[in-house]
Amino acid sequence: MPQLAFASSFWESYDLLEKPVKAGVRKAMQKFQQLTVPELQADKGLHLESVENARDPRMRTIRINDFWRGVVLAPDDGTDVFLLVNVVPHDEAYTWAAKRLYTTNAATRGLEVRNVVALEQLTPALEKAAAAADSLLFAKFSDHVLRELGIDEQVLRAARTIVDKAQLQAFEKLLPEDQFEVLYFLADDFSPEEVYRDVVAVRRPADAGPDPDESLAVAIANTTGRIKLVTDRDELDEILGKPFAAWRIFLHPSQRRVAYRASYSGPVQVTGGPGTGKTVAALHRVKHLLSRSPDSRVLLTTYTNALAASLRENLALLLDHDAALLDRVEVTTVNAYAHGVVGRLDGHIPSPIGDREERRLWQRVAKKLGLPWTEQFLAQEYRHVILAQDLRTLEAYLAASRRGRGSALSAARRQQLWPAVELFESMLREQKATTHLKVCARAAELLAASGPTHDHVVVDEAQDLHPAQWRVLRAAVAPGRDDLFITGDPHQRIYDARVSLGALGIPVTGRTHRLRLNYRSTEETLTWSTGVMSPVTVDDLGGDGSDTLVGYRSLLHGRRPHVAGYGSEQEEVAALVERVREWIGQGIRPAEIGVCARFNVLLDKIYDKLDAAGVPVVRVRDQPAADVEGVRLATMHAMKGLEFRCVAVLGVTAGAVPFAREVTPAEVDALQHESDLLRERCLLFVACTRAREELSVSWSGKASPFLPGQA
Repeated sequence: MPQLAFASSFWESYDLLEKPVKAGVRKAMQKFQQLTVPELQADKGLHLESVENARDPRMRTIRINDFWRGVVLAPDDGTDVFLLVNVVPHDEAYTWAAKRLYTTNAATRGLEVRNVVALEQLTPALEKAAAAADSLLFAKFSDHVLRELGIDEQVLRAARTIVDKAQLQAFEKLLPEDQFEVLYFLADDFSPEEVYRDVVAVRRPADAGPDPDESLAVAIANTTGRIKLVTDRDELDEILGKPFAAWRIFLHPSQRRVAYRASYSGPVQVTGGPGTGKTVAALHRVKHLLSRSPDSRVLLTTYTNALAASLRENLALLLDHDAALLDRVEVTTVNAYAHGVVGRLDGHIPSPIGDREERRLWQRVAKKLGLPWTEQFLAQEYRHVILAQDLRTLEAYLAASRRGRGSALSAARRQQLWPAVELFESMLREQKATTHLKVCARAAELLAASGPTHDHVVVDEAQDLHPAQWRVLRAAVAPGRDDLFITGDPHQRIYDARVSLGALGIPVTGRTHRLRLNYRSTEETLTWSTGVMSPVTVDDLGGDGSDTLVGYRSLLHGRRPHVAGYGSEQEEVAALVERVREWIGQGIRPAEIGVCARFNVLLDKIYDKLDAAGVPVVRVRDQPAADVEGVRLATMHAMKGLEFRCVAVLGVTAGAVPFAREVTPAEVDALQHESDLLRERCLLFVACTRAREELSVSWSGKASPFLPGQA
């Protein structure tokens, strides 16, 4: 009986099909599994047909319906593993299949595909142009070095014609993925040794012999990151019944390397841009840690309740809803964990106040003491210096570093400010209130005395955590092997947090990994969105250096983002309604469309207009279930951790992004002013990178200076 394997190219096409076509695919695949190989070749219903003039003689097509066909790579070596590689319209299927050639990579041993016809047609003309070029992109690398990295003769010949990165990018859809990635990183100034370590070695089987095995079944088995082998009917039904996004639980080799490493000697940090699979890696790390010991307990934590709920749901999927395993994992926010610790060990918890109420208290403090500082300055000093360093006395404050603060304070000025801290905390006690960060400080203190609560801590979206929150996590697990596994992206830091992990007892030097391949957005959306961040430098998660998006890319392609300004807000919203109708008309479910704006006031208007147009619409803040139909409306902050096939970002004006009330005046604190502007820029970046296939960005009046080309 034949075995079915599914290539990543199949998932990309399958996820875009309309429901009747998907049903046809499922029916065909179910029948496929029921037949023997001879029966399959003779069956009249599936119409397993050879492809005329195919460059790969193993190419076949099968019937889905009168209009659609599946493209299959059939074994020619006596094995019974068939690879489904695409689902396309009938005529296009034969043209697509005839041009593709599947081979085994000599270095990674994985199966790879190229558009061999296009390469043969392009290369001679490019060789003539290259002969007259002043310099070539890969001239400094010998043929031997490139072959050791898996570059074969046809790709090597093409690579020798490439003059710059733009020309290399044009080759992306023609070249085998592994080989293109090798060339891409070499072009980005990574050394051959680094490329072998990060691209080749992580994909090469540990038991690989001196020569590649050309067997299709072996090559498929070696391509774990991009091919899924299905062994029975139940697994087939399950995998085809879920959207592609749900099956990102099988990992790219670079993700598998960090998630399933047997053990780390201490804290480990995984960074990467939006859509690189950091959260997936974190979830798989939890699964690995649970498998190592039947008694281990894991704390899986993040910044917001919505993100914690998403982690809980996806972990249950990954662990097949195994209650025994799930009972050993506590999934919660850092603040909720800290509140639980204080409630259990202190017996009571004062009521935390919000940011607005905290600012009002500081306003009262400044007025009562006649201080020369604004309530904004006092609140930031308290957050970024006193709570960040856990300063409890005037003496400690006088000796403390104020790195990152733009207004110098002499010893006399600090002595003048400290009574404000004491009065603020006294007012909190009088109200039987506290702040979330003070609860974290108390929880860390209690844990230091009582001992850790978990064997391992896994942290997602780490970039937004405050030092007080990090102290809680440090105290939740004993220092040692596999204590903390941390994922995050400094370019998505939308809350004001400055951290030096090493200073908090969380050293990650030598245990930092970066993911560079985006699985969510198209390269067109990614390139445009990255332009939002390109003018600025971003501190890394540890606070000891800078982070970069160099090498960050996507293998997916689609339309360029639609970016437009309008004469009025009414025109902008009306254009949105038409765009949403257009997306739905293309077969995109309303629940797969996300619409966001900076403020709820604009979202209210959008809701009314979509509703009046007969378009189902729901608010993300109402936490609609996945099966509840409706376009999702959210603020930019609430978009964090979400993704949609299509995203519209509205109201991107100079008055909203950046929002003046959220930006410290430069005269109050120049460094904080720049930090606030960066946070606002990150917020726009996060909103735009939620789109998988199409992004629309709009404004009325004056555009935000953060938009590419608008500064």
